Amino acid sequence: MRNSRTLRLIAGLMCAGTAVAACGTSSTSSSSSSAGGQGFTPPKLEALSQLGQPEGALNILAWPGYAENGSNDPNVDWVTPFEQATGCKVNVKTFGTSDEAVSLMKTGQYDVISASGDASLRLIAAGDTEPVNTSLIPNYADVFDFLKNKPWNSVNNVSYGVPHGWGANVLTYRTDQVSPAPTSWSAVFDANSPYKGKVTAYDSPIYIADAALYLMKTKPELGIKNPYALDDKQFQAAVDLLKQQRPLVSEYWSDYLKESQALKNGDAVIGTAWQVTVNLTKSEGAPLESTLPVEGATGWSDTWMVATKSPHKTCAYKWLDHIVSPQANAKVAEYFGEAPANPKACALTADAKHCETYHAGDAAYASQIWYWTTPIAQCIDGRTDVKCKDYGEWTRAWTEIKG
Repeated sequence: MRNSRTLRLIAGLMCAGTAVAACGTSSTSSSSSSAGGQGFTPPKLEALSQLGQPEGALNILAWPGYAENGSNDPNVDWVTPFEQATGCKVNVKTFGTSDEAVSLMKTGQYDVISASGDASLRLIAAGDTEPVNTSLIPNYADVFDFLKNKPWNSVNNVSYGVPHGWGANVLTYRTDQVSPAPTSWSAVFDANSPYKGKVTAYDSPIYIADAALYLMKTKPELGIKNPYALDDKQFQAAVDLLKQQRPLVSEYWSDYLKESQALKNGDAVIGTAWQVTVNLTKSEGAPLESTLPVEGATGWSDTWMVATKSPHKTCAYKWLDHIVSPQANAKVAEYFGEAPANPKACALTADAKHCETYHAGDAAYASQIWYWTTPIAQCIDGRTDVKCKDYGEWTRAWTEIKG
């Protein structure tokens, strides 16, 4: 489970800059627009109007661990039941990065893809994925409302996929070395932090959004409304903050197992982490806790999308319905260490407290998260009088920040 989680989440965040920027978020709070992809005009494509007979085949492009058929672990299999129920023979191709996924989708060989926020808008902009008719997906009705119609899965109130699972990038800390318990990201951003040289930070250009979120709350004069929509002045402020943070950082991590090791051995005592990292590290004896700081946090939410050129669209829709069914969604959520999209999955997890641990139904918690969303030149906060920095510029700045 954890290796799959590593490959998928880590790689997803390591997307390289492209013409249409890649990773991002937008809060579910009132401060963010509920209309997905604001300021972005996609190609004109129509969603499927009705289902036909299953075509007998389905080619899935997925993060490792998102479409398991029992070959990696006989006890982990939600593909075989789907095949048996629909007659759609599944072929799974996994990818290691979002950039790889975007490239593979251009071959036209795949019917569905599990896309992170750092890939979804690129796929939509290129016309590689099309709108989804959610009325043809019965289980969609049960998906948490706060995951629907968001900037990473919808454009102008048109859905382009089905939410799959989500999580927050929390602030974690060693209770034996960090006192008092932190309540703000200032513990990792303040130049005078007492934890200089012991801070762990995420190694990806998308981490610029974490700095922007902190500035959005602590320096309102900058006018930041969305940490993924930054004009020149706002972007420079975030970059400057990260350069200021650089001496505090002991290690930038992209492998959560390595971060866990650093937290266990004390090389790091505080920093950004995924909940699965916190759980793992605590289970191995480290005195570790986590919190959602007062400023909120960035996070991620994955979406299953349908390829525009798919010749197997009925099977594709059947898969989208299956993967957010209570049974399959519960299995995926536990296998990965994430909150399921379907609340009915919570009653079916092997760990009865899984959804509590991952805040699955906590709308107040979710409202403080700005989910990864592609930064593009058209400001996704609705501004039209300025241009925002796209992901290519985020990538160049990240190289400069790290030195």
